[in-house]
Amino acid sequence: MQNCDLFVIGGGSGGVRAARLAAESGAQVVLAESKNLGGTCVNVGCVPKKLFVYAADFSEAAQDAPAFGWTQAQAGPLDWPKLRENKNREIARLNGVYQNNLKKAGVEVVSAHARISGPNTVVANDREYRAERILVAVGASPARLNIPGAELGVVSDDMFHLESLPRRAVVMGGGYIATEFAGILAGFGVDTTLCFRADLPLRGFDDDLRKLASGEAEKRGVKLKTGHSPTRVTESDGMRILELSNGEKLEADLILFATGRRPALEGIGLENADITPNARGFLEVDDSFLVGGNVFAVGDILQTPALTPVAIAEAMVFVARAFGGDAEARMDYENIPTAIFCRPNMASAGMTEAQARERFGDVDVYRAEFTALKDSLPGKNKRTLVKLIAAKEDGRILGAHIAGANAGEIIQGVGIALKMGATKRDFDSVVGVHPTTAEEFVTLR
Repeated sequence: MQNCDLFVIGGGSGGVRAARLAAESGAQVVLAESKNLGGTCVNVGCVPKKLFVYAADFSEAAQDAPAFGWTQAQAGPLDWPKLRENKNREIARLNGVYQNNLKKAGVEVVSAHARISGPNTVVANDREYRAERILVAVGASPARLNIPGAELGVVSDDMFHLESLPRRAVVMGGGYIATEFAGILAGFGVDTTLCFRADLPLRGFDDDLRKLASGEAEKRGVKLKTGHSPTRVTESDGMRILELSNGEKLEADLILFATGRRPALEGIGLENADITPNARGFLEVDDSFLVGGNVFAVGDILQTPALTPVAIAEAMVFVARAFGGDAEARMDYENIPTAIFCRPNMASAGMTEAQARERFGDVDVYRAEFTALKDSLPGKNKRTLVKLIAAKEDGRILGAHIAGANAGEIIQGVGIALKMGATKRDFDSVVGVHPTTAEEFVTLR
């Protein structure tokens, strides 16, 4: 039996941050991870996916280059094995960074699938640990649809390790993962169809962004199939065939199920600590991220925004309360900036227009849609959108939205303004940086 102050189950972004900060505060910390450190984000999520987005953008840049005088520019074919191996090398480097940071902080890292064995105990590699606190930070895993033949498709984790690129692909889903991968595949030269049940992709985002995302995806070669549900997947002569509820059949070399993620709580022994997930499979916590007994949880296993920075922020609040003596530390989920790395990028902070109207009634909406300077010479009618929603009563900015190049980079600064309670007058008082897309946020009238 080995004693510790904190045992962390899961070496993703939230678990690693909690383990490192707790150890730096003087706690004795053990972290168990059965796979590579960094979790979904580093290994099969945000980081490699954005590298693929960059790769797809190069093909578009090559197509636009002649308009800027570069007559020798060529787009493709993509050397997929080279991109995949370069990506693998970068991810391995990041895994090493995580390992070194934990080691420097004094965290004992155990390569194992850990399981709670009792109210205060965890088993990993047949060794038992008694922990004052147990933090569950195991994240989520991709989910396939429950239809016949679903096993013939792949999930997002598989996309980073394909032996070869497909010639034709069907992406199932209308969320950010599906939208991003559809844009990536089309940018790689794959004949790509994005299939979802709703009229527009990206449910939960502002409707103006959703409409622009749909139109711009089609301009970049993504075919949209909307309004119908998948019923089954079959195989014939090496091809995958997706059947839809209207009887239509879509043939492809690859079918990607990007249809949601579910908490990866199986097999970690929650029952041994008298903990039961809620009806949707998530854990419920209080302000200190306590689930029950001495078990705490952060990240995608909670019904909080499934974003890497959210898991990290939750981990920091957990450590501040558990090891930093700050009983007043709280997680604030208001005005969290987020980005969708589809093509073009889209980003939001605060409320959508629909959410603002539901909560505040009448609001002021400021909106500009235009062709960005970089897109003016190629003449492809690519559109950029900037939008602000303000409270009618005092002008406080309730939501900010952007679709266009570098949207994620721009929204970070705007998110600070929203967090500080900035008003439309505050935005108007700032001198814009010209010529940029970002200046539209301070020139909207």
